Amino acid sequence: MRAAVLVDVGRIEIRDVPCVAPSPTEVVVRVEAVGLCGTDLHIVAGHANYNRDALGRPRPLTTHPQILGHEIAGVVVELGSQVRDLAIGQRVIVDQGRTCVSEQRPVLCEYCRTGDSHQCEYYREHGITDLPGGFAESITVPASNVVAVNSSIEPERAALAEPLGCVIHSMDMLDRARARYGLSASRGETRARTLLICGGGPAGLLFVQFLRSVAKYDGTLLLSEPNAMKRSLAERWGAETIDPEADDLTQQVRDRTAARGIEILIEASGSGDVFGTIPGLVRKQGTILLYGHGHAGVDLSVLNQVQFLEPTLVSPAGASGGHDASGRPVTYERALRLIEAETVDVAPLITHRYRSLDAVPAAFAGDHRRADYVKGVVLQ
Repeated sequence: MRAAVLVDVGRIEIRDVPCVAPSPTEVVVRVEAVGLCGTDLHIVAGHANYNRDALGRPRPLTTHPQILGHEIAGVVVELGSQVRDLAIGQRVIVDQGRTCVSEQRPVLCEYCRTGDSHQCEYYREHGITDLPGGFAESITVPASNVVAVNSSIEPERAALAEPLGCVIHSMDMLDRARARYGLSASRGETRARTLLICGGGPAGLLFVQFLRSVAKYDGTLLLSEPNAMKRSLAERWGAETIDPEADDLTQQVRDRTAARGIEILIEASGSGDVFGTIPGLVRKQGTILLYGHGHAGVDLSVLNQVQFLEPTLVSPAGASGGHDASGRPVTYERALRLIEAETVDVAPLITHRYRSLDAVPAAFAGDHRRADYVKGVVLQ
């Protein structure tokens, strides 16, 4: 089969690669749509490499090329001999993580037992670690890693269940944190009056929708983003927006909160400069949810002033969660159903569509820096 293979930093080639035959408990999914994630962009640019050896050292792309792509929707085209609850032709999304549950280990690790599967002791990930991802004609995964699409939504929208799942997991962790401030109106004096999202990319915009439409947060919801189009989308879904390039971000937040500061900050930009502003934004004993990655160019001493605030730091990763009776990931299920019901509208996020695997190299060539770009999806 054909695949877009990352063979070195910034170098993607279309190659013929083997199609992995399914084991008795696996299925083959023909890929229809794959979202371009910020993580993919970091890997291609050489800013990150999650394919590591037993000692945690990154394996070079030149000797360990990767097939990226982990936001996947497609159609089941082959069943393992023991798979009974799926059918050929069934439309599905894919949970890219292999865990104790999906591998049917007789004894689950402590993380899988407690519903934190993304931190599985034996975790491997299609499209991010050493397993081939969705920028290929097909992908072979455990049958329990797929969730059936129950509607006629387009594959490109279904594929965005993965990033929405990451937002759901983040909000679950925020809810579980024993923090001074919370979202619920029942918290009284310790209810968060103001929440700030830094970054209006796909994640930041999904956070806005989830907070307003699912969590029903009716306090002041601010989003800081320099791009006017992204600010417009955030306003459509109920956020008040700030242009951090128009004036000092800290001063604008102080003006919006009568100098009180914000109780909960979601850092979804990955910008080192933004991270450096956190001490002037967050109220003492506030909560900081670290969603974005990167933060290049920041001296570690920036944490000194953060620590003096005694904040609660929440650091989610991926779309972790428990599993249903059939072993399927409940977070992905929740995300997909919210998209199918249009409780969360992902369609406006998709601004760039790439119509074949041949377009993948060009998709990583810089479109994400365009003013009209929010999210790209590769279609097959």
